[in-house]
Amino acid sequence: MTRLTIDDFTTETTKRAPDRLLPQKAGKLLWKPMFAMAFMGFAVGSVLGIVQANLIASGGDPLQVAALGQYIPAAMFLGFASVFAAISFAIAKILGEFRVGGGSIQEAAHSDVITLKMPGTAKAFIAVMGAAMMLVLAAVILHVAAGVSIAGGGVATATTAQWTIWLEAARRFGVTLYLFSIMLGLVTIARVIRFQTFRMRELAAQ
Repeated sequence: MTRLTIDDFTTETTKRAPDRLLPQKAGKLLWKPMFAMAFMGFAVGSVLGIVQANLIASGGDPLQVAALGQYIPAAMFLGFASVFAAISFAIAKILGEFRVGGGSIQEAAHSDVITLKMPGTAKAFIAVMGAAMMLVLAAVILHVAAGVSIAGGGVATATTAQWTIWLEAARRFGVTLYLFSIMLGLVTIARVIRFQTFRMRELAAQ
């Protein structure tokens, strides 16, 4: 079994417990609002689905039915984007708790506070999450724009079908990126736990 040393981690040393990094502060503030927005998105999507079903059953305006076919995925994927963002922000919050909590324990032990610098997986986590969020939100906005054009009679049926296929591909790719970013966040948590465990053992041995 390989024994870890402090040289296996990129660290910084201070006298006081460090504060949360900016992404960790954002995670602490935003995970709950994102979670609430996810519920709203799913609720709106469900209501629009019921409205569309009633229009179809009653022989309503085909343009309105087609427009709702764009609004429904827009609302649902706004919900998906929000719930994935909530998970990502919660991961950032957890990392912030480790950073502050680990530093506080070391400070209370009257030791130098050695903190793990942001790993490469954490930087990749932030970058991939941002790309995923922008891609899914762009697809949501374009779905709404398509719905407005369809309702106004400005888009042909064939064009509508093409937009739907393209935007579905963009949404799915965005979801894939979100899941990949969450995986990177969990890998970062695992590395932080390994470092914290190593550091606590060091303190106990002093």
